[in-house]
Amino acid sequence: MTRRRPPQLPLPTRDGVGPSCTGLPYGAWPTIAEFLIERFPIITREAWLERMEAGDVVDEHGVPVTATRRYQSPLRVYYYRTLDGETAIPFEEQVVFQDDELLVVDKPPFVPVTPKGKYLKESLLVRLKRKLKLDDLVPLHRIDRSTSGLVLFSVRPATRGAYQSLFPERRITKHYEAVVPWREGVSSVPEVYRSRLVDDDHFMRVREEPGEPNSETRIEVLRVHEGHALLRLSPITGRKHQLRVHCMALGMPIVNDPIYPVLLPEGADDFGKPMQLLARSLAFADPLTGAPRSFASPRSLLLTPR
Repeated sequence: MTRRRPPQLPLPTRDGVGPSCTGLPYGAWPTIAEFLIERFPIITREAWLERMEAGDVVDEHGVPVTATRRYQSPLRVYYYRTLDGETAIPFEEQVVFQDDELLVVDKPPFVPVTPKGKYLKESLLVRLKRKLKLDDLVPLHRIDRSTSGLVLFSVRPATRGAYQSLFPERRITKHYEAVVPWREGVSSVPEVYRSRLVDDDHFMRVREEPGEPNSETRIEVLRVHEGHALLRLSPITGRKHQLRVHCMALGMPIVNDPIYPVLLPEGADDFGKPMQLLARSLAFADPLTGAPRSFASPRSLLLTPR
């Protein structure tokens, strides 16, 4: 079976940033410009008109959107997202492995995998596209912005689907490490922890509730030293914040976690205190060749963290 290549985007990647897309719903806006100004009020009318004048707003067919072009739907519109005054993150990623199909990168803490919120050019994806000139690069999975460690990327659209299937089909083994507080007198933790995770009232968090478990983590204590323990965490399922919530539920929240047990306010990043959670290793049988693949992060955690 031959996989179809995704259609070419009507705007090229620029300085590592691919075009954003929005669909035009049915409505009574007189022009596409008026819809965009109403839909994205954070972008001024003047900024939209400047982008249109520069040819940086087009439809799905590559036809420019002008200030007077009448509204029509359904239609997709592409444009470049920009951010003013984006905060620089003072940590660098490291390429662990690269071939024609895959890129494996060790992500530093505080860097989001993909553009989100106030991060665009400081996202891992945009950094890599800009440095490596790989416009078709796509992450095959995500780790949290606060988490450091391995992230797997697809280089070629033609083989992307084969690698993407590894994750939902649980054909990839992932191990994490975490530093947690350790109380005197505690002799062990459960080898397997299961619980039911659901969205919390705050969109940033998840919580446990009674019911059929939908999350499972294997836990191993690697070392204990001066009130802290180094854990190996092996997620069997891949729920949002699973490892962080499971550690908190066991009375040992991950050191420097900005969300659990206390949600810190936005903008409270302390670059001197990264969260002590590391995506340590990935292993799988290559879906194209059947050969075993395994990768490990060169990073290590401090058992006596700051």
